[in-house]
Amino acid sequence: MCRNLELYFFFGCGCGGGGGGRRVQQQRLKRQDSLYGDAEKVSNTKYHGSEGSWSRLLHLAFQSVGIIYGDVGTSPLYAISSTFPDGVKNPDDLLGVLSLILYTLILIPMVKYVFIVLYADDNGDGGTFALYSLISRHAKVRLIPNQQDEDAMVSNYGIEARSSQLRRAQWLKQKLESSKAAKIGLFTITILGTSMVMGDGTLTPAISVLSAVSGIKEKVPSLTETQVVWISVPILFALFSVQRYGTDKVGYSFAPIITVWFVLIAGIGIYNLVVHDIGVLRAFNPMYIVDYFRRNGKDGWVSLGGVILCVTGTEGMFADLSHFNIKAIQISFNTILFPSVVLCYMGQTAYLRKFPEDVADIFFRSIPALMFWPTFVIAILSAIIASQAMLSGAFAILSKALSLGCFPSVQVIHTSNSYEGQVYIPEVNFLMGLASIIVTITFRTTTEIGNAYGICVVTVFSITTHLTTIVMLLIWKKKFVFVFLFYIVFSSIELIYLSSILTKFVQGGYLPFCFSLVLMALMMTWHYVHVNKYWYELDHIVPTDEVTALLKKHDVRRIPGVGLLYSDLVQGIPLVFPRLMQKIPSVHSVFLFMSIKHLPIPHVAPVERFLFRQVGPREHRMFRCVARYGYSDMLEESGLFKGFLMERLKMFIQDEAAFETNPTTGATNTQTCSEGSACPITFDGNSDLVEKEKQLIDMEMERGVVYLMGEANVIAAPTSSIVKKIVVDYVYTFLRKNLTEGEKTLSIPKDELLKVGITYEI
Repeated sequence: MCRNLELYFFFGCGCGGGGGGRRVQQQRLKRQDSLYGDAEKVSNTKYHGSEGSWSRLLHLAFQSVGIIYGDVGTSPLYAISSTFPDGVKNPDDLLGVLSLILYTLILIPMVKYVFIVLYADDNGDGGTFALYSLISRHAKVRLIPNQQDEDAMVSNYGIEARSSQLRRAQWLKQKLESSKAAKIGLFTITILGTSMVMGDGTLTPAISVLSAVSGIKEKVPSLTETQVVWISVPILFALFSVQRYGTDKVGYSFAPIITVWFVLIAGIGIYNLVVHDIGVLRAFNPMYIVDYFRRNGKDGWVSLGGVILCVTGTEGMFADLSHFNIKAIQISFNTILFPSVVLCYMGQTAYLRKFPEDVADIFFRSIPALMFWPTFVIAILSAIIASQAMLSGAFAILSKALSLGCFPSVQVIHTSNSYEGQVYIPEVNFLMGLASIIVTITFRTTTEIGNAYGICVVTVFSITTHLTTIVMLLIWKKKFVFVFLFYIVFSSIELIYLSSILTKFVQGGYLPFCFSLVLMALMMTWHYVHVNKYWYELDHIVPTDEVTALLKKHDVRRIPGVGLLYSDLVQGIPLVFPRLMQKIPSVHSVFLFMSIKHLPIPHVAPVERFLFRQVGPREHRMFRCVARYGYSDMLEESGLFKGFLMERLKMFIQDEAAFETNPTTGATNTQTCSEGSACPITFDGNSDLVEKEKQLIDMEMERGVVYLMGEANVIAAPTSSIVKKIVVDYVYTFLRKNLTEGEKTLSIPKDELLKVGITYEI
């Protein structure tokens, strides 16, 4: 087995690819100049549902029904009624719309997502930011320059090439890395997709709950539209209030309820087919689509804004991928969701062939009288679950954006020990809940909310298509014909649907654009200042080899305990350290320059968490440490973090002794290794010294740990433009002061924190 050891490795050892062989020829044990990770033990981290028996797979498939299909499964509540807002003008139009619904379900959720896009996961995670991080791991497209060669050594970082189309992939990589416009464009469409998913999470509760509650008017026709709205508002309030408990607390009730829902809608669909018009099965003939557009022209094109609502929530299959696996989703979609919703749409169409005047309330009108109240209750519960699923997906995607420096530092609460992707963000939940209630009160009907909802859905579809196309070319290295067909087919379909929905921009379609513009402005402002702040710190770092002179210049004394100075930098000494020496000329007996670094991968194995480097002479006991996390990893609480950090530091000191100069000969310990053998390492009598250093660390740890952080006040330079001054001095400052502070995000105890104020002009 080929080994990569902390701070040293055997040159020429073949660790990549599929052969597993190695080439060891006249190798020399050599020190690395940059931080180098402990990759001796390659992690075999398993993601939820990554492996297992068929019984386990079927269990996951059943659970996925409740967590990710609530939204697309409740679309029969409003899809057909939204397609015919002015009533059915021709009975044959029903067959045309049914045919459109059938082939939309087949092409977008089934073919595109279930059988293609799901495979573009980032080590088990999905969503727009997972696609972005997957691309950024293979091409340096991120705007912040904190990528290191060592990062590519962690076990989850690499991905095996899937074909031999290397030349085209290298050309694309070069274009992406050399073009700042391409980097900005890629980042922009990623945050646009995230903004639209957030809009989806806001509108899903509004349209789902309002659609379900409106069914009560069938039994209580005296209820007004306003009364239905005010019945929906408390349900929405309760829905957003329970988010703090997480989906894991009620997860086991989700799948049975949604399964009952699917059984009900499938049974009702079969009933309506048999009783009213089984001839609607003819809609599988795509010629009915051609006839529909020929007959209705522009009106048929405009009606596509309602048809697309049949696939709302499809992105949730991809966003919530980390909870399950691809096979589980494929099984549940093809055996449960697809047959159920197709039968429901067929049944509604069969009913409308006899009673076209009931199209506005088609779902509840088509329910047999004996089944109304059970179906109504299950519809309410399913609407709540549909909303829950989309909110969980929105929180998960936003937490990934936060980890990549694209969102203000808000508190992310992990609500499940079983599902790493299930998170809750209090501030965002409050704002989304408030927005959802305001939308419900303002728009009142599902038709106008549907206009806004459709724009969110199709925009996210389109962004996923574009990012997946890049993945196909850059990473999968698929043949050009396959990639071309994928892009042309799905981008054309989505463009047609988007052009239709935009005709209803004034009738509610403007809502997601306004919402997305605000959220995008917030994300771009934060990321812009974050990147510039990083560059400012990088341009003003103190070289590591000058730390001794710095300590002598300020006559710094050593005090008991362990000090951790946090910085975004992964190299050099941060600017805040000299300022600290000026104000308080003292340094703890053991001192670490700490950087928390989020890699564009979902997980980093704990054994690969910390990278260390000695700073200055050994007697200074000063170290550089980078703690690396994936965007789905949870930061440990303070006590656990300190203990793990000190243990890894002691291991580093022990390994570092392997590079000590031989005191008798003054020569560096180098050897020639034969094929198939590892170079032995000797400590040259330094064992006692190593043990004393480890004991010293334990002793200083008991005396206490102090966290130091720079309180950076970022302002625009005097020569900056008015726009830049507004963005930096007002918008960014407002976000930084009113959202969660860094020490809370890092779980740092307040009584162990010392802040050092500093101002940056960018």
